[in-house]
Amino acid sequence: MTALPRGESPGPSATDDDSVGTDEPATAPASAEDADAVADEGEGEDEAGTAEAGTAEGGTPAGDDDAAPALSEAEAELAAQRELRERIEKRKAEKEGPIPAGTKLSGPAADLLAAVRAVESGEKPGDAFFDSPAPSPARRSVPAPAPVRERAAEPVRVAQGASAEAVAAVAAVLAEGGAPEALAGPAVGTLGAQAAETLRADPWLLLSLPGVTPEHADGFARALLGDGCGPDDERRTAALVGWLLERAALQGHTALDAVQVRAALATRAVTDPEEAVQHAIAEGVVLVFQDGPEDEETPGADAADEADGTAEDADGGAEREPVQVLLGLDRYALAEESLADGLARLVNACEKDADWSDAAAAAPSPSAAELIRTAAAHGLVAHTGGEAARAEPAALIAAANGLGLRALGATHSADGRQRLAAAVGGHGAAVTLAGLLSGSEGPGRDDEGALSVDLIVVLDAPQLDVETGAMLVESLADGTRLVLSGDPGVLGSAGAGRVFADVLAARACPQVVSRTPDPGPIGELVSGIGIGELNQVEAPGKEVVIVPVRDAGEAVHRTVQLVADSVPRVIGVPASDTQVITVGHGGSAGTRALNEALKQRLNPGPGRFGGFDPGDRVAHVPAPGRTVPGVVVSADAEGLHLDCAGSPVVVPQERVAASVRHAWALSAHQAAGMRWPAAVVVLPGDAAQGLSRPWVYTAFSRGERHLSVVHGVDQALPRAVAQSPAQDRTTRLRALLEASGG
Repeated sequence: MTALPRGESPGPSATDDDSVGTDEPATAPASAEDADAVADEGEGEDEAGTAEAGTAEGGTPAGDDDAAPALSEAEAELAAQRELRERIEKRKAEKEGPIPAGTKLSGPAADLLAAVRAVESGEKPGDAFFDSPAPSPARRSVPAPAPVRERAAEPVRVAQGASAEAVAAVAAVLAEGGAPEALAGPAVGTLGAQAAETLRADPWLLLSLPGVTPEHADGFARALLGDGCGPDDERRTAALVGWLLERAALQGHTALDAVQVRAALATRAVTDPEEAVQHAIAEGVVLVFQDGPEDEETPGADAADEADGTAEDADGGAEREPVQVLLGLDRYALAEESLADGLARLVNACEKDADWSDAAAAAPSPSAAELIRTAAAHGLVAHTGGEAARAEPAALIAAANGLGLRALGATHSADGRQRLAAAVGGHGAAVTLAGLLSGSEGPGRDDEGALSVDLIVVLDAPQLDVETGAMLVESLADGTRLVLSGDPGVLGSAGAGRVFADVLAARACPQVVSRTPDPGPIGELVSGIGIGELNQVEAPGKEVVIVPVRDAGEAVHRTVQLVADSVPRVIGVPASDTQVITVGHGGSAGTRALNEALKQRLNPGPGRFGGFDPGDRVAHVPAPGRTVPGVVVSADAEGLHLDCAGSPVVVPQERVAASVRHAWALSAHQAAGMRWPAAVVVLPGDAAQGLSRPWVYTAFSRGERHLSVVHGVDQALPRAVAQSPAQDRTTRLRALLEASGG
């Protein structure tokens, strides 16, 4: 049997209707009950955390003709940043409260409220209402500088202690400007108790709330200010610069090239983008950084040359390498600098002469032995490999514990924690990273607030965003060993940054590359995808099967048949252990449509508990970027009761719509860090533009025993694998690590 022929789309389906039970990979499954059209459940944001999306308005960088900001002002701003950091640190302990319910609205106010609620609930990403689509996770626009990731409620809430008078005052201003009064709570949480006066003085600060677009903010400003405002109002341009940086963070960037920001401002009717950027820097809306060689020998270089980032040498010879000017928000600047400093500290503070030779000699594989020897001699180690390579960090953890050290592994998901615990031989050595940092899992902290560990291995390291990474290293005492382990081929983190990729690129530490390949036809297929090849694989046990479809409706039909009948009957994997993965949440074959059809077939019911019934497979999203699979147990006055990997979870009634959705079908970003016995990857025709090599690599590697591909994208699949690696995220961590000397 062959699957996924290289460079070819599958041929027409055979006459036998059982796609899994036949010998032909292109065979279509037997008929099943057609799924009736069901109302939209409103679940899930569009594909979260996509690193492939564009970075600024218009989606593409501007040409080199746009001049960068003058270097003299950039240097002045760099000096001013030290003063900002002290202010940022003071906000670390801030916490927030719940958003009050909205009221009935109509017209533009209702549209704006719907947009904001869609972002807060996760139904739409924060940039879904912008001009150029960029699927990514919904994140807060609140300028929270501290990397506090573990929170179990909606992303935007009212700050604790917010008075009813402050909320009422803001509601009055919002109503006057035609904005929904329900935004009053989030506005107070973002702008403080004086939000009413602040918004009246600067209406464009409405852009700091998620789901609000420049068009919304412009209309609000015109209603309040009348003819006293225009497109070049400094308040407007400063807010737009901040909004562009927040939008870039949704797409994974921690900074943007100043040229891109100026180009994006030009598309927003700003007549002097250069002046707008300089004003935003002066007002502290964004920070400015230079990435390139400094020239101390030509202080009198022409200002125009400085603005372009180039200059000629004293003899009028060749131009020097351009200096890239980056703009960034303070929260990500602080996180990246803290992370770089923390990693350098771990590298330098570790005991270098530890003797773990006996443990290495007893390792189960040469790669595991190499990892143990490397970790013994270094405070920071990077380890790369596929699913089978996870046995190597497990061996390291077991060896370290055998030496009397306090060692544990932290995973991205509860599923990963269970797999690691099975490999290590005990649940005490495996935690989720979110649980470890929140204190709900792991050994706790010592008197100085550091985690009580001697060695920690972070698996699924590509899912580590820069804020969580900073929080982790700040929690490690001097002398603690840190190993970052993961598969560099999978999709990146839902949050901003690319920590694992930057550590690898900067060569900040020794790197151990696993020589343990993933076994079987699925492993062979995924390994080829990792190097850009969609190879033919032999799958005599029907480990890999292609099901060609003509349209999205047929894709949904075939998917339901595979999950409910073919895979359980032929492969022996029940529907409860089969995960459907598709490109996005919207569309006729997105997660919403698939979940509706799968619920009707697998667990039909009236949805009497806020759209859910006992037995429904769901995804609990306690915080942006975190997906916890579970099953509905019951509901009562306390809320919706879930069983999440054996742990009971109660979701209050008012948060069910925002944080729980059906999960027979997930996006690849939601599925990252998890594995199932069988996976059905759905690729309808309208999904072609959302495909990339990391997406295909991630989706195809989620199945342990079986992979079915519902294939309707023709040549787009081999093209995506061959030509579409993930778009680089703009970050500063690599440069910071290189400057620190690793």
